[in-house]
Amino acid sequence: MLRHFRMLADYNRWANARVYDAAAQLSDAEFHEDRGAFFGSLHGTLNHLLVTDRLWMHRFNGNGDLPAALGVVLHEDLAGLRTAREAEDRRIADWIETLDETTLAGDITYTSVLRPGAVTHSLHLAVAHMFNHHAHHRGQCHTILTSMGKPSLALDLLDFLRSAGRRWM
Repeated sequence: MLRHFRMLADYNRWANARVYDAAAQLSDAEFHEDRGAFFGSLHGTLNHLLVTDRLWMHRFNGNGDLPAALGVVLHEDLAGLRTAREAEDRRIADWIETLDETTLAGDITYTSVLRPGAVTHSLHLAVAHMFNHHAHHRGQCHTILTSMGKPSLALDLLDFLRSAGRRWM
């Protein structure tokens, strides 16, 4: 399982970079335009992903900023958001490297932003959720981009494995 999470951290970094490369082709107005996604715009969706990563990483290791809400805007501009995203992707990958199978099999207890009260479950489920959450919202980013007439992005895990992620095969 640890190897799988290391691969997902690498894939996550790769896929995020592809979305940010596509976002860099937009005007500022397009980047901020409400396209009906859960967090409105590409800007809102990318901010949300950074917010939730900071929440999860704080839950996992007690370090870093702890945003107060899921829709907090951490950066108004793409450049600031991208710099923070790249740092967060490194932080996730570095944290994954500190894990072992015993730790992953253990429990994590935290308080949800959405529901009162403590939540407890296996750490490996929370890590899997974090990566799955990325895939979910990157799909929304893809929809936002294609709804603007932009080219479709290849974000599939197998595309990553056949290109930049060949070492995981």
